[in-house]
Amino acid sequence: MSTLVIVESPAKAKTIEKYLGPGFSVKASVGHVRDLPKSNKNAIDIDGGYIPNYEIVATKEKVLAELRAAAKKADEIVLATDPDREGEAIAWHLMEALKLPPNKTKRVTFNEITKGAVQEAFKHPRDIDQHLRKAQEARRVLDRLVGYDLSGLIWKKVRYGLSAGRVQSPALRILMEREREIRAFIPEDYWVITAALAHKNNAPITYTCKDEPRTEEEATRIVQAGTSGDWHVMSVEESEQKRNPYPPFTTSTLQQAASTRLGMTPSRTMAIAQKLYEAGHITYMRTDSPTLSEAAQKDLANLVKTMFGAEYVDTKNFKSKGKNAQEAHEAVRPTHPNKLKAGNTDEQKRLYNLIWARTVASQMQPARLIKTKIRANIADASIPDFAVTGSRVKHDGWLTADPAARGEEVLLPELSEGDTLTCKNIESDARQTTPPNRYTEAGLVKELEKRGIGRPSTYASIMKNLQDRGYVDKQGKTLMPTDTGDVVSSFLEQNFAHYISDSFTADMENELDDIAEGSRQYRDTLAGIYEPFRKEIANKEDIPKLTNLGDAPKEFTCPTCGGAMVYKLGRGGKFMSCARYPECEGARTEAGNVVEPDKPLGTYPETGEPIFVLEGRFGPYVQVGDPKTAKDKAKRKEKPKRASIPKDKNPNEVTLQDALKYLSLPRVLGIHPDTSEPITASVGRFGPYIVHEKDFRSLKTDDVYTITLERALEILSEPKKTGRGRFAKKRT
Repeated sequence: MSTLVIVESPAKAKTIEKYLGPGFSVKASVGHVRDLPKSNKNAIDIDGGYIPNYEIVATKEKVLAELRAAAKKADEIVLATDPDREGEAIAWHLMEALKLPPNKTKRVTFNEITKGAVQEAFKHPRDIDQHLRKAQEARRVLDRLVGYDLSGLIWKKVRYGLSAGRVQSPALRILMEREREIRAFIPEDYWVITAALAHKNNAPITYTCKDEPRTEEEATRIVQAGTSGDWHVMSVEESEQKRNPYPPFTTSTLQQAASTRLGMTPSRTMAIAQKLYEAGHITYMRTDSPTLSEAAQKDLANLVKTMFGAEYVDTKNFKSKGKNAQEAHEAVRPTHPNKLKAGNTDEQKRLYNLIWARTVASQMQPARLIKTKIRANIADASIPDFAVTGSRVKHDGWLTADPAARGEEVLLPELSEGDTLTCKNIESDARQTTPPNRYTEAGLVKELEKRGIGRPSTYASIMKNLQDRGYVDKQGKTLMPTDTGDVVSSFLEQNFAHYISDSFTADMENELDDIAEGSRQYRDTLAGIYEPFRKEIANKEDIPKLTNLGDAPKEFTCPTCGGAMVYKLGRGGKFMSCARYPECEGARTEAGNVVEPDKPLGTYPETGEPIFVLEGRFGPYVQVGDPKTAKDKAKRKEKPKRASIPKDKNPNEVTLQDALKYLSLPRVLGIHPDTSEPITASVGRFGPYIVHEKDFRSLKTDDVYTITLERALEILSEPKKTGRGRFAKKRT
């Protein structure tokens, strides 16, 4: 008897065929074989009951032909795609596209690609779960209908080419809500006061004032009193605290930890985890359940006992916090905990180690810490108390398996109440309060999960779509909304607030879960969601086109025709232009600073070409050469010389001398004596800098236009600073 097994990936196929042995042929579909057509015209039959009209993916014709030929020769066909809704849908599409006979086609699933799990799964074949498949189809159809209708309206009312997604739009709204908090934030001055206090001949310890004065006078008073006062210990408090291990990874917590500890993006994390899963090293990586099977708990308990001792074992299971822990119903864990290392690449090895440590630690005893807090003050207590806090590990518990989660241990000297202290130094540091931080990818994933928006399989694609569509710039780990993202989100919030709200999006996810469980009907659910939405779209057809993004300041008039100026939307975001453009080829401006592109400032001495002030995607700039011929030059790959205009400079006030100054960058300051390589000064995305052999140094106080070679060598000789303050920035 011959059996054809169909999975998604070739790597998975090789591993499974090895476990099944003779009589089994394992082939890969390489993902989905059918999808909705790109054109929305006939993609979904709404009146017929939201029936999708699938078509074969163009690149899969050859794959399907090979699978069809293999299926004809087989006595039995087993669809062994992934154990989630997407996998169930792929299995159904294969059955439909290949016209597989139901009487000899079965479905099996396994949460891990190990010999035991695969062979056990084949003992329990089943039919395709139509509820799961329908839930995936409902998501796909809703995303297409909502996304196309919203995007179509945005094309008409905002700008052609923009798009909006059902889950992507709430995520963008969350980013913009934080951005508006940051814009509205008003910093306040405060002072952090620290004192270096020593007991007898011990090394001084830094104590921090518990109050943060809001005036310089109060800060000065505390410093003066502390300098002249007699210090002593007010109290010593010690307490034992228990620190419990974290649950094993779910999809979202894996993405968060990989971002924080390993610097991996969610999409990269999932791609690496996919490879580990296909190689049989970890369980399925799309899950929102932190539970472990009984067999896994037993294996982990034996491993902990062997590696660390019986006293470290604390077997436990964790329950999902969510209402519907679906997809694969077990946490992301190693399939063989005894395998301490796995993976072919450095990234795979690092991610596997993270998963291994988290899983093993989850089955270990809590760590016990001793927290110590010492308070000190001067004799008359005329100033606020100063305090220092330390900790030490009494019993390491689960931290033995996951030492990276330990944190820094701060040991304090043994002191008693009343002990005298000597003040070696006391100083105040002026600072300003800072606005809330922008989201990182890990932070946004955590927030989406907290609000019930999206599901494990969608988080990575949400992050990617926001960046690919130009709505978000990723700066380091920080997600920064762009002007385009701001405009799109504002438009959706003003016109479709209900449909991009947390409650609507989360409720929709719950309804999709209900379809998967069989407690809700596909057609009724889609009609209940889409019909009101379609009416809302129709009601918005008459809203005016968003060419005027707010009234321009009345004092600004077009310098060409004297007419009104209005805000418009361009590729780089909002700008101000003549209301009669393009009939009047007048001004374009940013923030009310009028730019006249048709009027040259003068000529560039080196070429004799005119110099113009222009407006670009990233703000105003000066350019050598007529902008009307710039496109012709671009075709010949002749890039015109350009330079940004500083943000504090009104573009309409730029003179020829200013332009020549800006165009002098980048400046070669000279040759480094040790390497014979040039040192260059210029202005980049994050401000002025110097660079030597890819060693970039920001210029904080030096003028990029006048800095000398000698000064640059001094800066390059200094140790390079890395990282930034986590909580507050110093006042300048």
